[in-house]
Amino acid sequence: MELSGRTAVVTGAGSGIGRGLALALAEAGMNVVVSDIEPEAAAAVVKEVEEHGRRALAVQTDVSSFADVERLADVTYQEFGSADVLCNNAGVLLMGPITDMIVEDWRWVFDVNLMGVVHGIHAFVPRMTRQGGGHILNTSSVAALGGGGIYGASKSALLALSETLHEELGPAGIGVSVLCPGNISSRILGAQRNRPTSYGRKAAEPFGTDITDFGLDPLLVGRRARAAIEAGELYVFAFPTGWEEHVAPRARERYNAILAAIDAGGIASEGEQGGR
Repeated sequence: MELSGRTAVVTGAGSGIGRGLALALAEAGMNVVVSDIEPEAAAAVVKEVEEHGRRALAVQTDVSSFADVERLADVTYQEFGSADVLCNNAGVLLMGPITDMIVEDWRWVFDVNLMGVVHGIHAFVPRMTRQGGGHILNTSSVAALGGGGIYGASKSALLALSETLHEELGPAGIGVSVLCPGNISSRILGAQRNRPTSYGRKAAEPFGTDITDFGLDPLLVGRRARAAIEAGELYVFAFPTGWEEHVAPRARERYNAILAAIDAGGIASEGEQGGR
C-alpha cells in the first residue's frame, strides 16, 4: 500500500505505541488524525507530526463510546476526505490474578481494548468500503498468545477478531494487520489515570504507574507496523531482540498441544461405532 499523501487515524496516539505509529506514518508522508482521551497529549503529538511537513489534527476520543468514535470518523472525513489507514491502538492494562479482580475491571478493560476496536470497525469500515479500500491495524499484544489475566483475554479476543476481519474485508480491498508488541516503553502501567468512576474502584497496581522506560522505543514499533501495512502483513510482532526466546517456545508449546488435541478430537457417531 502506498502511504504518501494519504490520511491515517490513530487512537491512543498521545503517548507510547500510538505516538510511535503517528510519527512513523508521518515519516511516510501521511496526514495524521491524532486521537486520544487526553487532549493535551494529542496536541503535543500533532506538533511533532507537523514537523514532518504533514497535516495533523487532534481529536479527543474515548474509544469505549461509540458516539465518540463516530464523531472521530465524521471529523476525519470532513477534514481530510478519507481515512486510508485506521490504527485501533488505544488500550488499557490491569495486572494481577483474575480472582483479585471485580466485574467492573473486566468491563473497563474490554470496553476499551475490544469494544474500542469494534467501535472503530463500525464507524470506519463502511466509509472505507465506499472509498474503495484502506488498511486497519489493531494493536493486540504478545499476551494474546496466553496468560496475562484480563488484559491477555482482551488481547486474545482482538487477535481472533483481526483474523476474521482479514478474511472478510480482503475482497473489499481493506487490509488488516494485528500488532502484537511486547516490552515497549510507554505509560500503560498508569492507564487507570483515565478510568471513569462508573467502573468502580481502581484495581491494585503492583508494578506502580510510572512510565516503563526500559523497553523498546515506540517509534521503532511504529516503523515495524508501517512496513507491515505497506506489505499487507497480517501478523506483526515487535519486541526487543532476544525476546524470541521467551515468546516463541510458549507459542509453539501451546499450538502443538492444540494440534495434538485436534488430532484426538474426532468422535465416531453411534452409527459408525455400531458398524465396527
